[in-house]
Amino acid sequence: MGNRIYLDHAATTPMLPEAIAAVEGGMRRWANPSSPHAEGRAARAALEDARARIKAALDWDGEVILTSGASESIAIALGRTQGGVRIVSAVEHDSVLRAVPGAERFPVSSDGRIDRDAFGPALRRAGERPVVAVQHVNSETGVVQPIGEIAKAVHAAGGLLFSDCAQSAGRLPTPDADLIAVSAHKLGGPPGVGALLVRDPAMLIPSGGQERGYRAGTENLAGVLGFAAALEAIGPRTEGVADWVSAHIANRNRLDAALEAVGGVAICGPSLRSPLVATYRMPGMQSAAQLVRFDLSGFAVSAGSACSSGTLKASPVMEALRLDPIEAGQVVRVSFGQTTTAAEIDAFAAAWTTMACEATHRAA
Repeated sequence: MGNRIYLDHAATTPMLPEAIAAVEGGMRRWANPSSPHAEGRAARAALEDARARIKAALDWDGEVILTSGASESIAIALGRTQGGVRIVSAVEHDSVLRAVPGAERFPVSSDGRIDRDAFGPALRRAGERPVVAVQHVNSETGVVQPIGEIAKAVHAAGGLLFSDCAQSAGRLPTPDADLIAVSAHKLGGPPGVGALLVRDPAMLIPSGGQERGYRAGTENLAGVLGFAAALEAIGPRTEGVADWVSAHIANRNRLDAALEAVGGVAICGPSLRSPLVATYRMPGMQSAAQLVRFDLSGFAVSAGSACSSGTLKASPVMEALRLDPIEAGQVVRVSFGQTTTAAEIDAFAAAWTTMACEATHRAA
């Protein structure tokens, strides 16, 4: 599509060459992994090898249930975990809020991290063995939650912790949670495949079918092979963070500074955030207008998570951060991937500056 600049990697990121090759190879293994004949056994062996590679890449010593993606993993974790009351943070992804619409939502502070003063009482109100959902990296703001601290509190209360790691898996160390949702297409793998990492399968109610009886449906062998290949291709870690992720810290900080210099607001800017996801508010211009202008100028960005950015409703994340309706309607999300360059980020900053100055001039 010409010289367009793609800055919506949090929605989905281009498949890595290694993942594409693995999917192509998997499509030639056409047998059903559940079939007992030689062809089926060969497909099963390939599937189990990929499962082991996914576990190794994520440094996970529990079980891996292969799914169609993070949304299904979330539905299984919150719908079939044997536990008590479900409670969730107020800034969870839409798929979590849809899975447990009646769950109590505990608030976050202005920095986007869970409000510790409210979290403790919420745990106590939940009673025995609560199931708690806290996203590792927020899909709209990039705020990184202190999952280790949260896990200690949840386990001390006799509960179980579920963490949506769609935006962090393969980029940050796998956190200490009991159940974890992972999506392949967020990290360079194919769409339509993901995993639920489970510390102890006994905590789940089985449903029959494939995946040790915890998921029905023929396994997506080609997708799983691409998933494993993408995780392995992300590369070596430096202090627990992939090199290419570390390289974006300076780029994201430079973008923060450039936009703030012309009146932009980095949502949760002072917080610990992933260098790959950021949301900015442009005073004086609605998100929809910004998206059209940026798109016409050759930039692909969004107004929030891909599952909700097409709606006209205010983002629950922005509401939880206590932005008023006008402010919440002025934000766009910018997210980076392995293909993003510093020059592309600078080009976006220049386009933002032009647009923001026009908005300021009209307001005057």
